[in-house]
Amino acid sequence: MDPATSLPRQHFGLVFMALLVTAAGNTALQSVLPVIGRALAIPDLGIAFVFSLSALIWTFSAPYWALQSDQRGRRLLIEVGLAGFGISMLLCAIIILSGLRGLIAPFLTFGLFTLARALFGVFGSAANPAAQAFVASRTTAAERTSALALLSSAFGLGTILGPAVAPLFILPGVDLSGPMFAFAAIAAMVMLLVRLGLPDDDPTHAQARSGRGAAVSIASVGGAPGAAHVIAAEAASESGERRRVSVFDPRVRAFMIYGLAIGSLQAATGQALGFLIIDRIAGSGGAEAAKLIGLTFMAGAAATLLVQWGLIRLFAMTPAQLMRTGALAAGIGTAGIALAPDFHALVLAFALQSAGFGMARPGFTAGASLAVNRADQGAVAGAVTSVNGACFVAAPAIGIGLYELLPALPYWLGAAGCFASAAYALLNRQLYDSRPR
Repeated sequence: MDPATSLPRQHFGLVFMALLVTAAGNTALQSVLPVIGRALAIPDLGIAFVFSLSALIWTFSAPYWALQSDQRGRRLLIEVGLAGFGISMLLCAIIILSGLRGLIAPFLTFGLFTLARALFGVFGSAANPAAQAFVASRTTAAERTSALALLSSAFGLGTILGPAVAPLFILPGVDLSGPMFAFAAIAAMVMLLVRLGLPDDDPTHAQARSGRGAAVSIASVGGAPGAAHVIAAEAASESGERRRVSVFDPRVRAFMIYGLAIGSLQAATGQALGFLIIDRIAGSGGAEAAKLIGLTFMAGAAATLLVQWGLIRLFAMTPAQLMRTGALAAGIGTAGIALAPDFHALVLAFALQSAGFGMARPGFTAGASLAVNRADQGAVAGAVTSVNGACFVAAPAIGIGLYELLPALPYWLGAAGCFASAAYALLNRQLYDSRPR
């Protein structure tokens, strides 16, 4: 895996692994939580509220962590994110196990679980902007779309691995909380690998080592510039201080509008999918429903990987092409979910929807990154991460609320929203003519 000649393969692999474990753990949690909710008699909207609160906190904390990654280095903030994820998952596992065993009342279980999940919103949000900025600042403008799309595929691969391995951890003694215990342990191991394998790019450490404020050279693979050289290049690339890149910055505002729309549509339709499968296909909850939900998410993730590992790189698609084509494909797939007469048709429709989102979201990310200079990569990564978090604040509750009114309603409205997003990407000049700055 070598997305760019200027980025050492082992460094990209560690950053990829950090995002992979959080994506896999979150998807594993998403696949078992509807079953846990039904077992504890927690309302469906209550499950959506858990994710919404965490996402709301994520939205405000991500820009802060992005600026911290500029000041303290990307590696440290990736470690903070992994630690936040691991501790949150461990606490969630203990709380859910206690609730399933009847040691604490369902209402208290729900409240404590919500607070534990909120920790992920506070600290887990540190890893994503740091990882994106790490890759963006070490690739050229020509390489960046492919590199960021490949980094985004960590979420797709995690969506496959999460549901695939989650049943392996549903063991006697820990039951449905087993996957959460497992991913807490995996996060700790990955955090150790990041600590040992990524270069120490903390600017304050580099200054202390040199005694002059210049970073010490660190060897890299294939003659690619070492981390210290990259830090120096970032510092010299723009005169003056880095400025905060908000979601309202004119350079990226259109990308943020598109990203918020397309991400919210994915969150609303995806959050309701588990309940749709339980009610339309499985007929009841339990292990069989969890298996069907997991298989569906795995099919969607496989389609996402096919796009991000194959089509985007094969055809060298630009951000504008990704946003237009992705939204159109996602709209067709979303309408297909509403029409699906059986499980197989639903899986195929969800795979097409996922492939579309798998193009659209890297297109928005790469487009925003290319719209700013190298010195602002950390800040724009924070804005992108904030928007991605905002997609899960209200959209999941809206999706489930629409589902309770009429099961097909979130998917018909979602399809319309995707088609509208495709039109916006086609007609907006900033999105249509996204070029490296």
